[in-house]
Amino acid sequence: MKTVDVSTITETVKKLLINANIFLPKDTACAIKQASESESCPVAAAALDTAVRNLRAAEKNLMPICQDTGMAVIFCDVGSEVSISSGNFEDAVNQGVREAYRDGYFRCSVVDDPLFSRKNTTDNTPAVIYTRIVPGDKIHIIVEPKGFGSENMSAIKMFNPSATKDDIIGFICDTVKNAKGNPCPPVVIGVGIGGTFDYAAVLAKKALTRNISERNSNPLYAQLENEILEAVNLTGVGAQGFGGDITALGVNIEYFPTHIAGLPCAVNINCHVARHAEETI
Repeated sequence: MKTVDVSTITETVKKLLINANIFLPKDTACAIKQASESESCPVAAAALDTAVRNLRAAEKNLMPICQDTGMAVIFCDVGSEVSISSGNFEDAVNQGVREAYRDGYFRCSVVDDPLFSRKNTTDNTPAVIYTRIVPGDKIHIIVEPKGFGSENMSAIKMFNPSATKDDIIGFICDTVKNAKGNPCPPVVIGVGIGGTFDYAAVLAKKALTRNISERNSNPLYAQLENEILEAVNLTGVGAQGFGGDITALGVNIEYFPTHIAGLPCAVNINCHVARHAEETI
């Protein structure tokens, strides 16, 4: 049995959130640069070039890539042979969020009551935490600071099981077209297929933590990712909604078995600042 002190969990979450808010994953940063060089629409190309310069400025000055430093979404795989000592696991994760947003001077955007008081919690907690117990003696943590300009443009649909691949592609394209420039395109699209109403959304969120250079391990879903990306880029929404060739930088799909009577499909939109970071303890 391996023992992990809660202070290690707190420090890891803090470090990951600070890094995620300042340094964009290299594959996404490269995709933005490539898009700026290949975009045929001058206005969209200028917007993409501004995005490239913004990424460089954030890295140089150690400042957030975007002023919306997001709500902290944390995926944790905790090994069954790990013993947590000196405190509670979720408290340790939230303490890491608290310290990251304080020491990183990041905007705190979480309110305690979504409908009535909407009072700011002042430390960006609580985080949304998804924990799985898995074999082994390690803890794997993925952080995803999720901005809400893009989160608000997400959608879910409970398809009839007779729905076709083209129905799925059409739903995703309609979601992107309806969003227009609101999620600061070019976007990264996470798609969750299967499970239940709620789990499809979790799958879509988790899909956004996979690098856009990595295709789904199932060849059929890998092909579908490519087809969706091609279809979305034909919508003409373009960078910041200005039109052009590049509306999405990548599409990632995660899927899960579902009931014979259903076909849930969730679309989680992320802006071009598709932030995530991970580490194993």
